[in-house]
Amino acid sequence: MTSRLTEINIDCAEPASLAKFWCAALGYSVLDATDDLVEIGPERRADAELLAVVRRQPVAPSLFFARVPEGKTLKNRLHLDLSPIDRPQTEEVARLEALGARRVDVGQTGAESWEVMADPEGNEFCVLRSLATGEFRI
Repeated sequence: MTSRLTEINIDCAEPASLAKFWCAALGYSVLDATDDLVEIGPERRADAELLAVVRRQPVAPSLFFARVPEGKTLKNRLHLDLSPIDRPQTEEVARLEALGARRVDVGQTGAESWEVMADPEGNEFCVLRSLATGEFRI
């Protein structure tokens, strides 16, 4: 038997605002929220239905944003990779910048096929090549 990745937890200063950014970036919605913890995901399912699906196959994980007192100080040791599905990579990067992300340099050479970005609290993530029709080459 194997395990399933079901949640990803992200420490942050402002859970609600960071969750809003990631909801817009991923097309997720808020599933549960308190002042110090916000869960977002693709959809809310009844517990029994979700359990049955997770037992059968991998599912898109929910993201939890937890308020912590300390700020981010170094490059993330784990980051998210996003693959645009309905537009070219350059257009997706521009859309994410309009939502509050910014491009960052973590030592890349410039020859990479991905763009390194940071969310509004500085957490790095990458925008990979587009999977959109006409963009993705096998």
